[in-house]
Amino acid sequence: MATTYFSKRNLQFLLHEVFKAEELTKYEYFSAHDRETFNLVLDSATYIADTLMHPYLKDIDKNQPELKNGQVTVHPKVKEYLKAVGEAGLIGAGFSFEHGGQQLPEMISSCVGFILMAANNGMMYTGLTSGAAHLITSFGSPELSETYVPNMLAGTWQGTMALTEPQAGSSLSDVTTSATPLPDDQFGSGAYKIKGQKVFISAGDHDAVDNIVHLMLARIDGAPKGTKGISLFVVPKYRPDGNGGFVDNDVTSTGVYHKMGQKGVPAMHLTMGTNDDTIGYLVGQPHQGLPYMFQMMNEARIGVGMTAAAIATAAYHAALEYAKERPQSRRLNQKNLLDAPQTPIINHPDVRRMLLFQKAVTEGSLSLLIEAARLYDISEVAQGEEKENAFLLLDLLMPVAKSYPSEMGVQSVSQSLQTFGGYGFTEDFPVEQLYRDIRITPIYEGTTGIQAQDLLGRKMTIKGGKAPQLLFAEISKLIAEASTFDDLKPYADQLTAELKRTQEVMASLMPHAQKGDIERYLSDATLFLEMFGIVVIAWQWLKQAVVAKQLLLTQNPQGDDLIFYEGKIHTMKFFFHYEVPKTLGLAVRLKDTEVLTIVTEKELAL
Repeated sequence: MATTYFSKRNLQFLLHEVFKAEELTKYEYFSAHDRETFNLVLDSATYIADTLMHPYLKDIDKNQPELKNGQVTVHPKVKEYLKAVGEAGLIGAGFSFEHGGQQLPEMISSCVGFILMAANNGMMYTGLTSGAAHLITSFGSPELSETYVPNMLAGTWQGTMALTEPQAGSSLSDVTTSATPLPDDQFGSGAYKIKGQKVFISAGDHDAVDNIVHLMLARIDGAPKGTKGISLFVVPKYRPDGNGGFVDNDVTSTGVYHKMGQKGVPAMHLTMGTNDDTIGYLVGQPHQGLPYMFQMMNEARIGVGMTAAAIATAAYHAALEYAKERPQSRRLNQKNLLDAPQTPIINHPDVRRMLLFQKAVTEGSLSLLIEAARLYDISEVAQGEEKENAFLLLDLLMPVAKSYPSEMGVQSVSQSLQTFGGYGFTEDFPVEQLYRDIRITPIYEGTTGIQAQDLLGRKMTIKGGKAPQLLFAEISKLIAEASTFDDLKPYADQLTAELKRTQEVMASLMPHAQKGDIERYLSDATLFLEMFGIVVIAWQWLKQAVVAKQLLLTQNPQGDDLIFYEGKIHTMKFFFHYEVPKTLGLAVRLKDTEVLTIVTEKELAL
């Protein structure tokens, strides 16, 4: 199995040389930290990944969770892992000191997730717990925080997001799980009787922890229809009994889904109220469940993007290692020299093309995700216009930060598998598993189609299009900087042309929105997201190339550093020559007046 699953050098380059993470410490909230503490946290994550995660990648995939006699069993290493990350403070790394966290920037805590998921995404438990705990600390009462959060951050209790229902899927307005108010003197303030079903609840039940804490959407009796009537509840597997202990809360594990990938994490079908005895505790105000969830969604979507980028990165490094070691045939100009030794396949142009594609996708994705995490941090701790602009930029980039690493990560891992040839399709190497694992990421936290409708239907036009104006201004600054280097200027000019093309596509689509024909306006939203994503990743690659060029000129690096920086510029060129031209065809389709996907009364082509 491949020994390298991510590049520490690349992570350090992005964090410290491109995005200068330590500059966040100028804000009071992060002032207790510096570059050294950031790196210590990442080193801690790497140690856990190396010792408790990566060695068990295949074993956890082979021994998936099972539901027997009402109990879900998972691989025993999961409990060791949860204990280790809890003791290291990694689950609560981004939480405030007040809530037992390390008050680290999202830039750092999301990179912790990247390292862990690159090592073994079959242990995808802790991101769910931190997300659920963050909801409680953000919107719940002090009593809820005191009761649940310490054990969640310690890794002894699991957190989940229990949103999806069998009949509703992604349409949360159709949630039917009910919540009936109970007297305060019976179960305490804010207690409700919960009844309903939830499906696809990751880590929804397992034996590696002592309790499962569900953050669950439900509808209070008599609530308005649609999303405005949804509330958020803490629904634990075991609830407080009022005497310092805990009792069963009638949350039944009805079934465990056996999945294509990520088999180490149980995806549960849960039933609440089988014995009419499930109690939930209201988080915040009634009917605010969806706004609460959406306020946390950016963090969750960065997490999904990081998971996708991590899996694709692990596959890339496995393919790179194999390509350097696997001899086959001779170079194309030496095919007739049959007595000559075979050459490693990395010397074949098509293999190099596949590897460069993987490098371009994975390192471009990681750059965008760290950019998004930086904006998240600024939007949380800054003030005034700086805070507002950071949030608007983050909001605009989020559909791309979630969908590009996911969709293109699938393609990247496919190319990793192809690099191995027939061996890639076997269990002798990890890429067949990683190919299965990554496929869920375009579905998690809003499918690609939902992200596309969010981008084109809302983010591009909100506040008079202020967010894209901010983004284009940022990109234009970079273009001006890149244009000062003769060998980067052609790529700066190409990115300028891409901004113009994006504006032209928007101009052709906007009349449909202005006429109220939203179905026509959004009919090819996914293609717009794909085009926009290419432009955004091109921005990230040009940004990396500018920094690499500056360091080459100012530091005169030698050896591995010289190769690294030159490799960055080479990969940027690859992205611009091989990926950016795809926007041409996408733009043609987006401006096309022929509509082929909208159902009409006259024809149903399918």
